[in-house]
Amino acid sequence: MRRVLQQLWAVGICLTFSSATLAAIKEYHLNIDEQIIDLTGKPTKKITVNGQFPAPLLEFEEGDEAVIHVHNALKDRDTSLHWHGLLLPGLMDGVPGFNGFRGIKPHADFEYRFKIRQSGTYWYHAHSQGQEQDGLYGALVIYPKNKKPIVSYEQVDRDYVVMLSDFHHSSSDQIMKNLKKSSEYYQNQRETIKDVWHQLQQQGFKATWQDRKMWNQMRMLKTDLSDVTDYTFLVNGKTLEQNWTAMFKPNEKVRLRFINASAMSFFDVRIPQLRMTVVSADGQPVKPVQIDEFRIGAAETYDVIVEPQQAHYQIQAESIDRSGFALASLQNELLPAPPQIQVPTARPRSVLTMEDMGHHPMDVESDSSSMQHEMPNDDHAMSHNMMQHDVMSHEMQPSPQYKSSQQSPEGWANASTPMGLKALQYTDLKSLFPQSDLRQPDREIVIHLGGNMERYIWTMNGKKFSEASPLTLKYGERVRLKFVNDSMMAHPMHLHGMFVQLENGQAMERLPNKHTLIVPPGKTVTALLTADEVGEWAIHCHLLYHMTAGMMNKLVVAHTEVPMPSTLKTNENSTQEVKGEHHAHH
Repeated sequence: MRRVLQQLWAVGICLTFSSATLAAIKEYHLNIDEQIIDLTGKPTKKITVNGQFPAPLLEFEEGDEAVIHVHNALKDRDTSLHWHGLLLPGLMDGVPGFNGFRGIKPHADFEYRFKIRQSGTYWYHAHSQGQEQDGLYGALVIYPKNKKPIVSYEQVDRDYVVMLSDFHHSSSDQIMKNLKKSSEYYQNQRETIKDVWHQLQQQGFKATWQDRKMWNQMRMLKTDLSDVTDYTFLVNGKTLEQNWTAMFKPNEKVRLRFINASAMSFFDVRIPQLRMTVVSADGQPVKPVQIDEFRIGAAETYDVIVEPQQAHYQIQAESIDRSGFALASLQNELLPAPPQIQVPTARPRSVLTMEDMGHHPMDVESDSSSMQHEMPNDDHAMSHNMMQHDVMSHEMQPSPQYKSSQQSPEGWANASTPMGLKALQYTDLKSLFPQSDLRQPDREIVIHLGGNMERYIWTMNGKKFSEASPLTLKYGERVRLKFVNDSMMAHPMHLHGMFVQLENGQAMERLPNKHTLIVPPGKTVTALLTADEVGEWAIHCHLLYHMTAGMMNKLVVAHTEVPMPSTLKTNENSTQEVKGEHHAHH
């Protein structure tokens, strides 16, 4: 009997240790408050977490049980935290008004608890008002179990987060009020007489006249690459003068986890004289691709591996409107650092073209009077974008060649990449592991992205969030999401709760997983989705003021067939689509 009891006791001990090993609890306490910070010599009130700006790095291992206690010390505002890119129960996703979550009241607490089911580079941020812009964001890194690399070439000597963000002295509320007054409130990079003269020399009087007439009638600016300016760009919360620095020794491999945690900014990222190998996109492993630079949209992440050899390198993230840099350093710890930071020369700023509006160049010759204040109608936009379907998002990334000239480079995608250098394209991304679901989609959900700039309203299928009916999917259903951008601004479209497989020209089993897709102006991007997470999931543009101004919807995944709302229709091609009232321009 004693032996039996001893054996049972031993088995119990083993089970206890086994369960502890399988599900280690990783606990954090986060106190959300606000205080005066001084990054630029101008003290400004911003949101802090545990007294830090921005919020602290959270680290987990796959398999952990995450327990995150959040206390809202803000005096007069609800708050929330969303775990961007994480697979978790709907209630834990942290979006007020979804899945029964009501936000965290002032002086109240909320416990987020969920199993970590993935690894990779992610981040977290508020989903309440504009608090993300005001400082409520931070990096979140999940290591593989026991920190063993997924594949051998990912074994690195150093591992750093490089989180990019945009800091503004104005509050998010004030920025939104200014945009509502005028969508051009922050446009301080308008074209000059010199730009018109260059166009006359290049294109002649007739073409220049037609082009200018069309832009004027549409009340648009060719230089409208960013809605908000006057940003100070940060790396891990540091200004370029503060020069955040990652150390290395020669012959070491260094992993850099780039996170674009900005509210409104796209960046062109490069490390001159140092090639990067991309190994992960949006936290998901991809087959390695060697590049010299990449464009990163708000909310995207890319992991790169570098092997620095010389004494010093500069990490340069330049905003696409060329208004500034986020700068950091890679420094050989055995050698002295350079005496002061050198701010690089800005690349030329691109100007938008009629093609970014969804028009072919030949359209300039046609009568533009019918386009005064509206985008093309749905049929025109769809027919054009069906022609664009083969290139999809391929043109999103920087052009691989650039020749210097006095004229501004043209097109949203033109990053003025020097000749001979490789810029990452969406078409380069290939999933490291084969996709498990190779079914063709049962139907296609078309989502038109548009806006009314006179009132600064942004819409999905012609409706802002407060007016829209949810998109409904049956659990396990396979669908194609087709984003048709009828506006002149790029939109990083983010889906909560699930990954989509970007249709980028790769074989279906190698399509890359993404949680955020950049949809360039005038273009169409498609992705496949397996509805394998039950819940109410936000789908929205991750440019903060676009989402706030209406470019958001609810995507519902349920175990049983959900009746289609009356405003949704399924046509003969099984395309679920809301016909917008209009698609106004940007």
